[in-house]
Amino acid sequence: MDNMELIMTRKSVRTFDGRPLTDEDREKLCAFISTINNPYSIPVEFVLLDAEENGLSSPVIQGEHLYIAGKVLKTEHCEEAFGYSFEQMVLYAWSLGIGTTWIGGTMKRELFEAAAQVKNGELMPIVSPLGYPAEEKSEVDVKLRTNVHGDERLPATEVFFQGDFSTPLQTEDKCLEAVRWAPTAANMQPCRVVKCGNKYHLYEKHMPGYKPGAPWDVQKIDLGIALCHLMCVTGGSCEIADPGIPCAEDTEYVATVTV
Repeated sequence: MDNMELIMTRKSVRTFDGRPLTDEDREKLCAFISTINNPYSIPVEFVLLDAEENGLSSPVIQGEHLYIAGKVLKTEHCEEAFGYSFEQMVLYAWSLGIGTTWIGGTMKRELFEAAAQVKNGELMPIVSPLGYPAEEKSEVDVKLRTNVHGDERLPATEVFFQGDFSTPLQTEDKCLEAVRWAPTAANMQPCRVVKCGNKYHLYEKHMPGYKPGAPWDVQKIDLGIALCHLMCVTGGSCEIADPGIPCAEDTEYVATVTV
């Protein structure tokens, strides 16, 4: 599968068939995550965690044997870098038939942080189970996806704009569709894009419940995921160069991709 197909076919998997990863798939995944980089050149460290050995679980996950955690030093743009890098792992895992889902809250965080040996100055915002999807989803899985409307996204005209925020953009541009279908926390979809010629300016719209004083900005992680999708599909370059487009107080410039 190419990057666009991976992006559009990958779904969050919370129900696994109970099989551990094969040695071959585990080796391939480990080799890949050692090569992951992001446009911010901020290292994200991945740690594989045996669920039984470390007493790890989540009430929304069933049939898992293995988790993967990501750690990053707390610094400017660390959330975007984390989201970008973690999504690269997610998409590669899916290319191997390995299911994942982003978990930030439905876990005993202290157990996962201890198992991942998180140090002072490091953040471990997200973990994911790794495994092969079961044929049927658990009731909890189905209910959670239904509650967050996981198979729905905002219309393009609410998230994409031409030139400035006053001109909605109706488009079937596949790179913008890749952005629109990027996974986000609670499916809040905070990413907004203003297209100006060959430049795509990404913005974060602060959604209800936004907490800028929290240990990390989960919505900026979402923007990192969107950035990953956009760059994977376009092969463009990324820079931080605010174009000065007027925007609402609850909307914040994040990055620009030039194709």
